[in-house]
This record gives sequence, C-alpha cells and structure tokens, in this order.
Amino acid sequence: CIKLQNKRATLNQQIIKQMRMRAGAENLLKATNNNKVKEMVLLELSYVNSDLQLLMGQLEGLNSSMEVYQNTEETANIPLIALGLKETKEIDFSSPFKDFILEHYSEDGRSFEEELADLMDLRQSCRTPSRSEAGVELLASYYSHLPLIESRFFSPTRQNGIFFTWYDSFTGVPVCQQNLLLEKASILFNMAALYSQIGTRSDRQTRVGLEQAIAAFQKAAGVLNLLKETFTHIPSYDMSPAMVSMLIRLMLAQAQQCLFEKMALPGVSNQFYALIRMAQEAAKVSEVFDQVHQFMIQTPIKDNVPLFWSTMSLVKTNHYRSMAHYFVAAALLDHELGPRDDEDQQEKMLSQVYDQLPEGRTPIDILKNKDERKRFGKAHIRRAVSGHEEALRIYSLCEHLTKLEALKDILKASHQRSLEKYSDFENEEEFTDYVDAPDITSKTEHRAEMEVPAATKVKVIDFFQRLGPLAIFSAKQKWTPPRSVRIYPEDRDEGFTLKGESPVQVVSLDPHCQAAGDGLKEGDYIVAVGKTDSKWMGVSEVMQLLKDVDEEGTEIQVVSLMDSNPSMPAKSATFCGNLPKTYSMICLAYNDEEKPLKNRKVTKKSSFLSWGMKNKMKSASMLNLPTMDHSGAMSWNKPIPTFPSSSCYNSDSSH
Repeated sequence: CIKLQNKRATLNQQIIKQMRMRAGAENLLKATNNNKVKEMVLLELSYVNSDLQLLMGQLEGLNSSMEVYQNTEETANIPLIALGLKETKEIDFSSPFKDFILEHYSEDGRSFEEELADLMDLRQSCRTPSRSEAGVELLASYYSHLPLIESRFFSPTRQNGIFFTWYDSFTGVPVCQQNLLLEKASILFNMAALYSQIGTRSDRQTRVGLEQAIAAFQKAAGVLNLLKETFTHIPSYDMSPAMVSMLIRLMLAQAQQCLFEKMALPGVSNQFYALIRMAQEAAKVSEVFDQVHQFMIQTPIKDNVPLFWSTMSLVKTNHYRSMAHYFVAAALLDHELGPRDDEDQQEKMLSQVYDQLPEGRTPIDILKNKDERKRFGKAHIRRAVSGHEEALRIYSLCEHLTKLEALKDILKASHQRSLEKYSDFENEEEFTDYVDAPDITSKTEHRAEMEVPAATKVKVIDFFQRLGPLAIFSAKQKWTPPRSVRIYPEDRDEGFTLKGESPVQVVSLDPHCQAAGDGLKEGDYIVAVGKTDSKWMGVSEVMQLLKDVDEEGTEIQVVSLMDSNPSMPAKSATFCGNLPKTYSMICLAYNDEEKPLKNRKVTKKSSFLSWGMKNKMKSASMLNLPTMDHSGAMSWNKPIPTFPSSSCYNSDSSH
C-alpha cells in the first residue's frame, strides 16, 4: 500500500509540473501577437498536453488497480471498487504553536513539546492507516482532535502560518488552505475510503464476510454523506457535492450487490417463488448500478472519474439485468402450474414482476397457457443471452477491466448458462410467434441504507488541556499576561468574592482592599495560587488553598480578558449571548438609576470564604439583570467582550 501511495504521490508532482507548464504556455499564447512565437507555443502545448494525458492515464491506472490490489485471492464474486486515500504533505506544528502559546497564552511553548510531538505523530500515522477498523479509529481520533486544535490555535483574527495541502484523489491536483476545513473534510474522505477498502477486502465467500462488506459500504456511504452535509465549499473536486453524491450512490450500490450475494450464497432453490424473488433482487442491483452509471457520465464527473469505474458500472447493469431475465425464464420454463399450487399467489407474484405486459396478455394467461408460458420464458432467456453478450462486449473495450480475469470468467459462465437454457427449448417454431420480454420490476427485501459509524464521534483527551478549560482559554479570547497579586488575611473580611467552576473569577471586589491596591481587578481569573496551577479548580478548591493565608500573605496569578472588539455589531441577534452569566452582588442590589453615584448605598460584602460556604445556592439563582452606570466608573459597566464580526468566520465556515 505504501508503494502504491508513493507512486501516486510521484505522479501527482509530475502532473502539477505539467499543468503549470500548460498554464504558462496558454498565458503566453494569449499575450503574444507574434505568429512565429504562437506556432512555437502551440507546438509546446501539444507536447505538454500529450505528456499530461499520459500521466493522467497512469494515475487512472493506479486508481483503478485499487480493487486488484486489495483482493489478492481470486473469488467467484464480481469485483468491487474501493476509493483511494487522499495524499497530504507532512506538517510541522511545533514552531507555529509554540509561538502562539507564548504570544497568546503567555506560557512557555517549549514546555508543550511532548504534546506537540504526540499531535504530529498522530497526524503522521493518519497518512498511512491500516486497512482495518483500527485504521478507521485512528483517523476518527485525529478528526475528533481537530475541533480542539482549532479552538486552541486558530484565531479568527490572525493566521498562524500553517498550510494544509491535500491532493485530489482522482486528478492529483493539490489544494492548500490555512484553515482546518480542508483537513477535516480530507480525513472524513479517507475514513470513507478505508471503509470501502475494508469492504473489498472482505471474504465474500462466507456469510460473515458478506455482512462485513455490507456494513463497510453502508458506513462508507454514511461518512460521505456526513462530508457532503458538513463541508459544502471545499475547493477539491473529489469532495465536491456532485462527486460525493455519486460516490454515495456507488457505495450503496455495492452494498446492494453484497446483499444479493448474501441471499444467493446458500444457492438459489429451483422453485417458482424463489426464482421470481431472486429475479427482482437482481433487477434491483441492476437498477442501482444503472443510476450510478448515469451519474458518472454527467459532466464534469465523467472528466474526473476513471473510465474503469463507469465501465464497471455499465457491465454490472447489464450482467444483473440479464440474471433477472434468466431467473424469470427458469421460473416459467422449468415449472408448470399444478393442481396443488396456489394459483392466486403465483398470479400475484408474477404480476409484481411486470409493470406492463403486451396487449392482450395477463399474468394468469401466462401461468395457465403452456404455449404462452413457454413463449414468454424463451423471450426472457433471449434477453438474458443478449444482455450477457453486451456485458462481455463492454468488458472487452476497457483495458483496465480486461486485467480482471475473475470478472471475465464470471461473465462467460453466466453467458454460457443462459445459452444452455436457451438451447434446451430451441425449436423450429422460434419465429412463428415472436414476443419481446417485458422489463422486470425491481424489488428488494433488504435495501442498502447509509449508516453513520460511531467512530466519527470518538471521545478524546485534549492534548493541550494544561492551557486551561477550552471554554475560557481559546484562540478567540485575548488575555493579559499573568499578573502577581498578594492576598492578605484582611481580604477575608472585606475583599472580594469568587464565582465560577474553573477557573474561578473575582467578583464584588472592594476597591479599597489591599488586593485591589496590588492590581487585582473585577472579573480577573485566578490561574495559580502560590505555585499551584488553578486553571482547572473550582471555588471550593481555590478556597481550600487560600484558607491558610498568614500575615505575610499568599501570591496568586491572575489574568484579565481583553476586549478584542468593544463596539457592538451592527446586526446581531445573538449579541446578548456575550453577557456574563452572573453579576456581582452590588450590581444586583442596585435598582435606582436616578440617584447620583455618591448617594448609592452599598451593603457590606461577606468575605470570600463565607460567600462560598453560605451563599452558594444564592449565587446559583442569580438572574441576568444588567444595569447602566453613566459615569463608567463601576466595574460591572465595563465593556463586555463581543463575538468577532461575522466576517471573521468566513474563512473557516463550512457553509
């Protein structure tokens, strides 16, 4: 597999080089008026286009050989198509993330070298995952880490200099973006590709293997559908809505094929009902592959999908349609309506096979009249023979298909079986009363459905959880560098109170307390007490650390949220979502907006220890009651951080 991917990567680079040369020649052709130069450029373009077609043919050969590569043992099943993995360049997160940690979080990025190494190892492993559930879980793990990485390091207002490059799995054209949308979408695509490869690798000679293949293709379709619904504007054609829609149909068609093979695995009973049932099941497989083929021949899909794929779909359309006619022919020619048979039931079954019968014919007439029954049976076997011949003809026209000897053997065996059936009933009156066999209506008892695997929602541990709770310490928030503030015993009586889960926040700060004089501000978050990191501590845990403050005091580290966009958005229905969940006790106590500031009455605050003990329930029941202070001097009237403007999200929005 690694050798195959290396070949594809080499071809990708050569294709890029030729496309750049072609673009340069075309630009020169447009810019020049010199006829001699034009002749030279046109000649060069012909060479470049010839080389490009050759390289694209080689890439198509590698893409089409995926099925041959995956199945090393010959089986009696018609081959399946597996998606190839998208290629990507290696990325070094180390330097950009270290710089971001230092600049944004005011921490030493070098202390996170182990976490950065784990992240890069995980991504590197995702470039060559194993073709198994373990490989899917590996990709799912990295996919689940990406939203965490995005929240930690990808700010809507600045770029971090990291470029994600992925190659189109069909054309080899590279796509490069600085946000994580391309990364997320490509990982999902590769998850679907792995599921498709698991399906082709399954042993379809056993019931367990067929069930594994069915589940794999249905999961591949589910992941592709998730990709289609979540990422709609990815500039890579293999992940465009049209292409993904076609791939979903292809995966479901192959799942339907495996469902048919599962029904046929124990053998098809030579009984009227069983044969009619299998005929409609085969017609269903033919129908879904016909739909896939119709998608594949539409522009621009046909210009990007390997010819091998569309040809294979057309071969299967004809093959399974011929099988359906063979089963109906066997039901009519090998059986007669006997006195013990349920006439009404057989009539009902046969009527469901046809949408429309030739004028003057009815299902009951076909069943009861031996000549009519034989006439229709032979008509169906003729269509089976001609359909198998068409499948063989299409097969012979595709260079890549002719390499699949197992497929050729199956097509020939099916054709021979139909010929033998036809010869058993051949006579001189062949053309005396010729009738065309009607189309067979498809019907299935087990329809292939998309299945979103649980692997897409893997729970992972944030590599960078030491930076603090993600809801607070994210790339969208701007913080002041940590400040040291000394807390003294006097602050227990009239200092400040604490709120929040983690990290705790300073509220109801007495501007005259010693802590305020030392630089503590309303709304500060306590990130360390002494040498103990408190980013993940709640109120009770921080109180426990502060309860033994002696006369010399204890030093705490605090940070303040910086207002990155103080102005209110012009149009924002969700601006209120930025309001703090809890306001200070002073803010809630004040209701009289008409009184001057100096006449306002402020009640004495409880100590921060007693607040935590006695007023825990009271704090939990606080309401959002913002007030206005015309002087701007009160702490609760400070500008509230707003969401970044909508334009900031345009670069990473999935819609």
